[in-house]
Amino acid sequence: MDFKIGDKVVYPNHGVGVIEQISSNGVNGSFQKYYLLRIMSSGLRVMVPQTNVTSVGLRHIIGNTEAGRILTFLENGKCSNHNDWKDRFKENSEKMRTGSLLEVAAVLKSLASLSRKKPLSFREKKMLERAKFLLVSELATVRNTSEHHIETTLVKALAKARLQLPAALENLE
Repeated sequence: MDFKIGDKVVYPNHGVGVIEQISSNGVNGSFQKYYLLRIMSSGLRVMVPQTNVTSVGLRHIIGNTEAGRILTFLENGKCSNHNDWKDRFKENSEKMRTGSLLEVAAVLKSLASLSRKKPLSFREKKMLERAKFLLVSELATVRNTSEHHIETTLVKALAKARLQLPAALENLE
């Protein structure tokens, strides 16, 4: 995958970033291309070797069509949960690391569904909050709108599935 300066990209589990610089550095006689990106939400700067782009999951932001599919999934898609919290947490962690926004949406939906039946553990609440952040930040970028507007859109999509985000999420920080 090739990126240009100014491209908006997603660095899994960190969110949307912008390619600020592309450089080449020589190590042991061979040159390597690097992407320097700035994570928009935190200002964190990350340097990713071009050869590691796939392994770290760096990707372009999704398109508007894919954004619509994700919202449709939140409204109508099926999700499942393991009964054992360790298995569930491991599976959800793996989904979050894929960098796929659809997988992140599946984590959000499954944890919102689980929260109807029983209280989430602290770690699951944090994961739900992280999934929400990743969805909101990328969808707001894709749709060129405010994060508040996208958050409202997510709440409405989940409501169509008879789900809601746990109220305690705002008090986690």
